[in-house]
Amino acid sequence: MIAFENIRIGYDKELFQVDNMSLDSGSVYALVGANGSGKSTFFKSLLGQIPFLSGRVLLKNVELNFKNPVERSKQIAFVESSFAGVEFLTVEDLILLGRTPYIGSIGRYSFKDREILEDTIRLFDLEAFRKLSTDKLSDGERQIAAIARAIAQETNIILLDEPTAFLDYGNKKRILDLLITIANEKNKTIILSTHDIDLSLQEEKISILLIDGYEKELKTC
Repeated sequence: MIAFENIRIGYDKELFQVDNMSLDSGSVYALVGANGSGKSTFFKSLLGQIPFLSGRVLLKNVELNFKNPVERSKQIAFVESSFAGVEFLTVEDLILLGRTPYIGSIGRYSFKDREILEDTIRLFDLEAFRKLSTDKLSDGERQIAAIARAIAQETNIILLDEPTAFLDYGNKKRILDLLITIANEKNKTIILSTHDIDLSLQEEKISILLIDGYEKELKTC
């Protein structure tokens, strides 16, 4: 569970507040709000890129560490809205990047890292793509591979910025169903920002987090 206590989000000026709110493990939340309401700022704050104006965030009753990038990356994984792919970076190489926070001073992947790679490839049904360069994949395949990398990172919290923005309806539905399954089976708290409100509402297992621009607060719906 992740808990927000008297959080104020913004830069020099407050965009919105989160007075007291808890998000459950094993759940998927769709973050919605008007353009400029603060969705990206909220993610940047959770990722430690900009400070909260006030308040604190707790994970399992322990305050999140925003000062140490390595420790933070063991707590929160982030998936961008699109991944164009990189020449010669294979799918399995991409997934292994999720293990970077756990690499020791030797800089080599451990047996556990390799086990997690294989488990993740099986979970996402990526065996046929594992040796393919990521720039050769379709948009849907690349997005699934990017999410797989985040899962291999083994964090309690996963943030996704518009993960279905550039996908067709079939792939959008597939991604949402996959996220619901992952949250449930691996007990993750998953937050995705989205403009696909109608599609999110169709999924009964996705809760809505609304940034209310009038009341300047984040609330569950």
